[in-house]
Amino acid sequence: MENYIYKTANENDIKLIAEIRIEVLKSANNLDKNMNMDNIFDETCNYYLDNINKNNITYLVFDNNEFIGCGSICFYNIMPTYNNPSGKKAYIMNMYTRENYRRKGIAKNILNLLIKEAINREIKYIQLEATETGKKLYKNYGFVELENEMEFRI
Repeated sequence: MENYIYKTANENDIKLIAEIRIEVLKSANNLDKNMNMDNIFDETCNYYLDNINKNNITYLVFDNNEFIGCGSICFYNIMPTYNNPSGKKAYIMNMYTRENYRRKGIAKNILNLLIKEAINREIKYIQLEATETGKKLYKNYGFVELENEMEFRI
């Protein structure tokens, strides 16, 4: 078993996270690797400046000093409902493992960390969008497929 380093991102990691976000978006959407996404990079940096370790927790995974994976959870509130009286919800995003590190348990470990963050905040509903590649992981974890999203109830 490899000894990968799992780290909670902080303010010093914002540019790295924004670069990774562009890589994730291009990969998940089959976009041209040379496509200009400077605006999304800038907006991602602004988002993290406002939200990192507040309404967003991001885990980064490294093999020595090389980035190999990540995952984020965003926390938000909706109006209370019968099924969710607190209105607290979370959304998992930016789940990504570089291709030559896939199928080694990294995404599952990140998912465990993100779910623990939600439990610590007493969140009962977690949603995400899944690629076809990722659906098996989420279904095996207990997420239920909805029309366009998946949901996990704690």
